Amino acid sequence: MGLKGIVSRRKTSEAKMTRDEDMLKSCIDPSRLPRHVAVIMDGNGRWALKRGLPRTVGHQRGVSSLREVVHLSAELSIPVLSAYAFSTENWRRPPEEVSFLMDLFVEYAAKECDELKQNGVKVRVIGRVEGLSPHVSEAIRALEEETQDGQRLVLNLAVNYGARWEIVDAIKAIADKVWSGKLNPEEIDETVVGDHLYTAGLPDPDLLIRPAGEFRLSNFLLWQLAYTEFYVTPVLWPDFGRVDFLQALVHYQRRERRFGGLKRGL
Repeated sequence: MGLKGIVSRRKTSEAKMTRDEDMLKSCIDPSRLPRHVAVIMDGNGRWALKRGLPRTVGHQRGVSSLREVVHLSAELSIPVLSAYAFSTENWRRPPEEVSFLMDLFVEYAAKECDELKQNGVKVRVIGRVEGLSPHVSEAIRALEEETQDGQRLVLNLAVNYGARWEIVDAIKAIADKVWSGKLNPEEIDETVVGDHLYTAGLPDPDLLIRPAGEFRLSNFLLWQLAYTEFYVTPVLWPDFGRVDFLQALVHYQRRERRFGGLKRGL
């Protein structure tokens, strides 16, 4: 296929994606959008290996997918987006891949900061940032500080994050308050626990998107996902774009959320 053929094919594909996006947007009820969407960004390595590329290329491409989802979340006025970027278990990966991911976080913080600010995105990093190397934690904190006035979207980046660690940290903080006499044990309830999680002050996710066809939580937001709707897609994260995100939202709006109860009248 010649250059003209490649360009023509690309234009046809882009036109179809635009039509699909417009069609899906017409199916969405703006009044019933989720307040909080959580995403497990999975499949970067598999995407690269399928193409005979280094796994690092998949991680780079995954950043582009995150950018698309952040932009669309802001456009649709979804208040909160949480993205699982690096888990506590990811330290078990080859050292060169971990080092690349750490440098990628620093690069993301530097390159995306201005655009995030322009789009009204406030970045919060959830996880044990103190466990990261100084240059990574400094870049992350600088990004948080630079975007702290964002009012359009809260972006939670889960870095060095594990839900069990999060719950342990919450228990320790509550125990300290009980020990110091600031909190009575009888006052501890779900609200108190929630107030000591990394996501304190934010609504629990209404929708969890899991790419790459996996059916597991991978130690992500275990407490917060108690009544969350799950959407699993075989699409690998580097291929996940605006149309895929809109499809997840359409499926979400077709669900009947009962939170453990029954539909009225049954």
